Amino acid sequence: MSDAYAVWHCGKKCAALRGCATKLARSLMKTIMLAGPGKNSLSTELMTRTLASVREAGDAPLFVTGEGDAFCAGLNLKEIAAADEVALGRFLGVLEDLVQALYEHPGPTVAWVNGHAIAGGCVMTLCCDVRVMTARAGVRIGLNEVALGLRFPPRTYRMCADRVPAPSLARALLEAELYFAPEAVLLGLVDVIGEEADARARLEKLARHPRDAYAAAKRAVRSSLAVPEAEQRSFVNEVIPTWAAPELKERLRAVLDKKPT
Repeated sequence: MSDAYAVWHCGKKCAALRGCATKLARSLMKTIMLAGPGKNSLSTELMTRTLASVREAGDAPLFVTGEGDAFCAGLNLKEIAAADEVALGRFLGVLEDLVQALYEHPGPTVAWVNGHAIAGGCVMTLCCDVRVMTARAGVRIGLNEVALGLRFPPRTYRMCADRVPAPSLARALLEAELYFAPEAVLLGLVDVIGEEADARARLEKLARHPRDAYAAAKRAVRSSLAVPEAEQRSFVNEVIPTWAAPELKERLRAVLDKKPT
């Protein structure tokens, strides 16, 4: 066998192996579709359903996106405005569990930000390993909780602090603005601007890595979301009541009244 033929034959075999690996990666990927009323806003029902899907996925690669023309319009403000303190405790508990489950998912996760990702929608994006945002005109993303008068639950804040680069974190939280894709990349809210095919290609590439090595590396580079007991008590006793306060309810109702029907 000539050297030239050997090189050609080896290259052909490597290409075939890469093709098999890609097909296998695609077959193992699971889609987490944020789907619900209010542009996929995070209601208790949607969060509970999504949490179950993430947990049932094991260590499978996850492709996270939104139904229709939005990724996720944030927390369901109608539910928050109508809930009492006990219901809000349950609501925020599910949110915290979902954030932790997606953030700590051992397999690769890619968010395809196909439309607006506002407040809680941005939080869902930040949980993912890679975040690809559409270049479609008018689409924005941001952490605007402060503008609404909402305080971050502790695990959710820890996740944001870990995923948003330090120089950008204070600006993103305190400005509470919504940003178009180019500025979102500069701030570190998303990684790249692209299309759905780009997001799927990135997940396929990550999914070809040995699963145990990927999970171990991910654990090593991610900060813990563990909350000290005293801080958790403070959240329950001091923060949750602010979500149920009449002045916050009034502010949320004003925001809802401004939304197009």
